[in-house]
Amino acid sequence: MGKTLSEKILSDKSGLDAYAGDIVIADVDEIALQDGTAPLAIRQLKEIGIFRSVKKAHFFIDHAAPSPRRELSNDQKFIYEFAKEFGADFNPPGEGIIHQLMVEKFVKPGMLIVGADSHTCTYGAMGAFATGMGSTDIAVAMALGKNWFRVPESFRVVFEGKMQRGVFAKDLILYLIGRIGVDGADYKSLEFHGDIVESMSVEERLTIANMAIECGAKAGIFESDKNTRVFLAELGRENDFRELRADKDANYEKEIFIDVSNVSPVVAKPHEVDLVVPVEEVIGTPVNQVFLGTCTNGRLSDLEIASKMLKGRKVKDYVKFIVAPASRKIYLKAIEKGIITILVEAGAIILPPGCGACVGIHQGIPADGEVCVSTQNRNFKGRMGNPDALIYLSSPATAVASAIKGEIADPRDFL
Repeated sequence: MGKTLSEKILSDKSGLDAYAGDIVIADVDEIALQDGTAPLAIRQLKEIGIFRSVKKAHFFIDHAAPSPRRELSNDQKFIYEFAKEFGADFNPPGEGIIHQLMVEKFVKPGMLIVGADSHTCTYGAMGAFATGMGSTDIAVAMALGKNWFRVPESFRVVFEGKMQRGVFAKDLILYLIGRIGVDGADYKSLEFHGDIVESMSVEERLTIANMAIECGAKAGIFESDKNTRVFLAELGRENDFRELRADKDANYEKEIFIDVSNVSPVVAKPHEVDLVVPVEEVIGTPVNQVFLGTCTNGRLSDLEIASKMLKGRKVKDYVKFIVAPASRKIYLKAIEKGIITILVEAGAIILPPGCGACVGIHQGIPADGEVCVSTQNRNFKGRMGNPDALIYLSSPATAVASAIKGEIADPRDFL
């Protein structure tokens, strides 16, 4: 019987002929931790007292970058000193977001990667099985270089048809989550297929894989193909490419077909990611803040969309338009291409590479009753630091259109 991508990777890493439902102990290739979760994992590891695979770990200071509070600064110092002691990779504040940096530097097709962050599933865009774990499980991975996994059942998600103007990858994943619900794929692996997927850039795939967890999925995976090779080549890592495809006769628990011709620009209304509606239903809602960035939509192509829409235009004077590039590499490229100049002239506030306003620690906490349109992946009550604020999730294009009009707007009016 053929295998899904998840079954292939977990079979390879466990040395077993594994299928959905099997329990395997598998070798982990890479381990990712950020400043919010790493301190607990390090303390757990010290209790275990085995440090065999710490060099597989990569530490990132991104959630509070730079730190706004003493206790966070002390945690970051604790992480740095541990990484230095054991020779682990350490990425200081300003380098960028954990998921973007992992993609730029380390992720390869066919890898098994775990992270102390739920959006570790982002790396599935490059044909890796990547999943978030709790800090104790991450400590076990750093101790032993392996962990146990239940091989997930897979859903085959097929995007086909022709994309409408103003519709982007973010709209597609929001539409899918709205259709199946926040628990519609609990502990499943989402595999993405179809003509639309084959034509997608890896940056677009990263947006979709990033949000697989928002419908409960254990992983969200794309086959590695010519677009993956091009992406790696642009990073100077073409030798890291290998083709990885699901077998034609693989067994899927469910198949979901989406005709993208019927998908218009959408938003997720407060306070759930699956409260997804066409943008037309909320047009005119007053907006106080717009946030462009995060591990979901802080890449160069996202900033390029914003600069094209804003060239010769201004953000409404009462809208706080906050922009955070996902990495230093992206920031520098955006400066080189003149994108940052256009955004600043239009009224944007540029933050250092990092998570910024998304996690509600600093840099963009909205006031009571304020509405924020954001390109992040979650709009839970209090997510941005104020439970009395309202967060709408959207594509970069819809977010920028809303910044220009000062109310939720249809991006097709500005493209």
